[in-house]
Amino acid sequence: MPVKRVYPVPSDIEIAQMAELIPIAEVAASVGLSEDDLELYGKYKAKVHLDVLHRLKDRPNGKYVDVTAITPTPLGEGKTVTTIGTSLGLAYIGKKVITCIRQPSMGPTFGIKGGAAGGGYSQVVPMEDFNLHLTGDIHAVGAAHNLLAAAIDARILHEWEMTDEQLAKFCPEIPRLDIDPNSILWNRVVDISDRALRNIIIGLQAGQVGEPLPEGASTLGEVVANLPYGTDGVPRVTGYDITVASEIMAILALVDGYKGLADLRERLGRIVWGFSKDGRPLTAEDLKVAGAMTVLLKDALMPNLMQTLEGTPAFVHCGPFANIAQGNNSIIADQIALKLVGPDGFVVTESGFGADCGMEKFFNIKCRYSGLIPNCVVLVCTVRALKMHGGGPKVVPGRPLDKAYTEENVELLQAGLPNLIQHIENVLKFGIPVVVAINRFKTDTDREIGVIREAAMKAGAFDCVVSEVWAKGGEGGAALAEAVVRACEQPSNFRFLYPLDIPIREKIETIAREIYRADGVDYMPEAERKIELYTAMGYDRLPLCMAKTHLSFSHNPELKGAPRGFRLPVRDIRASVGAGFLYPLCGAMRTMPGLPSRPAFVDVDIDLATGKVKGLF
Repeated sequence: MPVKRVYPVPSDIEIAQMAELIPIAEVAASVGLSEDDLELYGKYKAKVHLDVLHRLKDRPNGKYVDVTAITPTPLGEGKTVTTIGTSLGLAYIGKKVITCIRQPSMGPTFGIKGGAAGGGYSQVVPMEDFNLHLTGDIHAVGAAHNLLAAAIDARILHEWEMTDEQLAKFCPEIPRLDIDPNSILWNRVVDISDRALRNIIIGLQAGQVGEPLPEGASTLGEVVANLPYGTDGVPRVTGYDITVASEIMAILALVDGYKGLADLRERLGRIVWGFSKDGRPLTAEDLKVAGAMTVLLKDALMPNLMQTLEGTPAFVHCGPFANIAQGNNSIIADQIALKLVGPDGFVVTESGFGADCGMEKFFNIKCRYSGLIPNCVVLVCTVRALKMHGGGPKVVPGRPLDKAYTEENVELLQAGLPNLIQHIENVLKFGIPVVVAINRFKTDTDREIGVIREAAMKAGAFDCVVSEVWAKGGEGGAALAEAVVRACEQPSNFRFLYPLDIPIREKIETIAREIYRADGVDYMPEAERKIELYTAMGYDRLPLCMAKTHLSFSHNPELKGAPRGFRLPVRDIRASVGAGFLYPLCGAMRTMPGLPSRPAFVDVDIDLATGKVKGLF
């Protein structure tokens, strides 16, 4: 083992830096990869060529396990810890296994969440590389995204200042698109939480700042509409999203590895970024920019290979948001991993947020495009989260937990069990066996654990097992691994929640009724308009990626437990045509986080004597 356990358990970064890492070429060799299959990024991380898939195409796949969770507290319930720990447990009992997880955004890392490499003795390492730049994939996504944004605004300007003859002379490849500047859907992106960039004005001319407002203008939109065009661009209101919210990140994660660059190129070309003045959708292909975007992303298409604290291989690839995107790692990483482990091995992947968000999208979006059939779901829960859902005091990051969460309180725990039960029922709707993993904290009592197990088994879980991987690594995940092996031996009866050939409304209402338990759906006028528009354009055959809070089954984060008697408001529906889904917006959704009053970055620094990073967690 690269690291020896000591107690009390040190901080995550201290544990990670104590590990004696195995050269990544040796980790790769343990699953049959040669150095010719790798693009090395230093000694401890590498990219894996997609050629591996074609070489192993006739090898049967391994078992496919998705780790998800109940509705979490704002602190998170250890889903990534359990994902990595499940893999460590499988290796501990002698199984061949690969972990497949997402790369975190630096926004949450330096903001409120901290790192996302797992924790305790259940981590992917080097954790500093994992949580920061890694191999530059997120930067490549940002560059490709912003290239398209720059191309859009340049074209708007040139179409304003040039005649058709001039456009044909200087850029014959692109006929006049007659772009409606007010229809642009494509923001810019940056991988830092910066709320000040959510809404901005671009295209201002030198000297315009400080000029008096146009007479009669009462809104910002009216002010901008009256600003003159000039060599610095066409003034308009736009904004920034965080890079992992980019449709390009969602696309990268949904590319079929067997089609590789061709699939990526086609999907990028399909991106709809705005409309012409007569209502025609405009794409990246119309701007002739999709080819250059593909060039920027060609290396990012290869998954990144790293290792766990116990030396098992881990693919870290892509990081789409789990609210407005599918929230899962790449199809390519899973495809390669399933071939490498072979029919007797296991691939453990993770879905973002609770099972009503990431897992539902894993099944209905990712599995549709990959064709991969899951064998088992691991559903993570904690005593503290169930107590919160039972009506416990508010949980706030950075503040001490109320004693209700650190002392035995069976009554409060029982009041929160409906949340766990509903998640179990939802998994079973897809025909997949579910193993409940209780991520145990030192303050949890045996009586509380027994109450959860009894409820889980009664609700239809295949098994309910305590996980102690944070403190004990693979040894603490052995019982969970044994349960996963048995669950994967059960007959598979996987089914999607809805077919693609039903109307958009029916898909939305199926998810709202079957997963959230809403009484119905209320559509705002903009959502009604978009349903008609997308149906006319033929986008109604796409799957749905519901955008809602991860802190409740409903659209309202304050509704805990398993709420009933509510209706789901859909205020808008947007199209990620390149990625291949529509995303209805339920309630207020942010695509650019903000920094808290005490950001996580205040703890991050560098040890000048050793050059090591400190303060990441």
